[in-house]
Amino acid sequence: MQPTDADVIVVGAGLAGLVATAELVDAGRSVILVEQEGAQSIGGQAWWSFGGLFLVDSPEQRRLRVKDSVDLAWQDWLGTAGFDRAEDFWPRQWAEAYVHFAAGEKRAWLQQMGHRLFPVVGWAERGGYGANGPGNSVPRFHITWGTGPGITAPFEAKVRDGVERGLVRFAFRHRLDDLVLTGGAVTGVRGSILEPTTAPRGTASSRTVVGGFEFSASAVVLTTGGIGGDHDAVRAAWPRRMGPAPVNMLSGVPEYVDGRGIGIASAAGGRVINPDRMWHYVEGIRNWDPVWKNHGIRILPGPSSLWLDAAGNRLPVPLFPGFDTLGTLEHLRRSGQDYSWFLLNKAIIRKEFALSGSEQNPDLTGKSVRDVLKRATAGVPAPVQAFLDHGEDFITADSVEELVAGMNLLAKRSSVRGDAPELSAEAVRHELEARDREIRNPFTKDSQVTAIRGARTYLGDRLIRTAAPHPILDPKAGPLIAVRLSVLTRKTLGGLETDLQSRVLADDGVPVPGLFAAGEAAGFGGGGMHGYRSLEGTFLGGCLFSGRAAGRASAG
Repeated sequence: MQPTDADVIVVGAGLAGLVATAELVDAGRSVILVEQEGAQSIGGQAWWSFGGLFLVDSPEQRRLRVKDSVDLAWQDWLGTAGFDRAEDFWPRQWAEAYVHFAAGEKRAWLQQMGHRLFPVVGWAERGGYGANGPGNSVPRFHITWGTGPGITAPFEAKVRDGVERGLVRFAFRHRLDDLVLTGGAVTGVRGSILEPTTAPRGTASSRTVVGGFEFSASAVVLTTGGIGGDHDAVRAAWPRRMGPAPVNMLSGVPEYVDGRGIGIASAAGGRVINPDRMWHYVEGIRNWDPVWKNHGIRILPGPSSLWLDAAGNRLPVPLFPGFDTLGTLEHLRRSGQDYSWFLLNKAIIRKEFALSGSEQNPDLTGKSVRDVLKRATAGVPAPVQAFLDHGEDFITADSVEELVAGMNLLAKRSSVRGDAPELSAEAVRHELEARDREIRNPFTKDSQVTAIRGARTYLGDRLIRTAAPHPILDPKAGPLIAVRLSVLTRKTLGGLETDLQSRVLADDGVPVPGLFAAGEAAGFGGGGMHGYRSLEGTFLGGCLFSGRAAGRASAG
């Protein structure tokens, strides 16, 4: 047997890579953790996240009188994923295993490492199509106490302990270029050493090559992420079923999220499946204080804002805020414009607007009970107020006419093709007044009004996520606010096909010897365990689950 530099090489120091490395440390294996960015970027995309986790029948749910079960969660997953391809064999196996994991040991496994949860469970992707359609039947979005840094910290600590014990070697600024093959088996990695960088986390770093490297091992685990930072790659993979790809998109991930590892694994014999399945948000706003190029932030909306397309048409049932991300994306892509609008008022934005990301939630990220309580009892949260004050996508006005004039000016000013539709103040007022008439008594034919009232029957929504039903045009709830929304790139749902041991499979279904994959590069498990859509809180969870499987399997 040829000598090796380590037992296992893990490529990518995001969450999946940290989890896999932590498992290898627990097994007493030696690891080289290869990462093209600097040490300051450890944790990858997960560090920036809101820290949401999908759990089933948790103590947090039960305290809020939410009745959940594996059967209900699996029903929701199948209705959301829409598995309909021969390639979905392994993705479906991964999905079923993950639902059982989320209902079983996931919470206890994390808790014994010091992970803690915020007590109020969020209700994401509410669906609205029927029992067997997409969406969560109950709230399942559990927020990490400490957000993204809180989810990565326990695994980073384990990895750094491995460094102290001589089991782990960091190879930062080492960019993977090729997998080394020996007799058809993956036996190592080679690539380029990039010059040192002091670029802050998430910002673009130098690609100047100062040397090369080659490491050997008995196994390689790829956790190199998806393509969300490369808009050309996103457009190339864009599915026709969702209409034309946007001309203008915001980036929900840094530029280095380019899918490079997926192509390298494919060249070494790994099979890529479901590349046309992807998850992008439609509630993106331009970050007034950007970290990376074209940096966008996602609004996590409550259900009360009125949603209009670029021409001023109200979106159809059940495309309300927070109900069906992909259905809304498909509908808006067929509208001919790259943006849409939320119409609301100060009372709604104070209660219902949260912003995704660790840096946008300093109270949760900093684990400040006092500041979290202030969020629920004070005025507009400070990060949201900063966007109202500085964000180019926000317009505030005291009248419909003034609001629509500002919307038209913003649309015209930023239109690339010069074809932004002119909104009519009369038509916008008509939509608002019609909606407001429906909310003045307990009877209604407006499904969104029914959904708002239904949301408030859940204690978590009543406390911090859903404003009391009221007319948007009520002067006491003003001023009026319009928010321009853009497509925000985020997740690759397809990827390298893997079995339940995270072994990468070749076209003939046989594992490529020595090659494992986890996280977004593997479609979070199997090459796409989400199918076409996500129930949310499942991306970090998919990195945890597949990273753990890859670490344990490669340790053998």
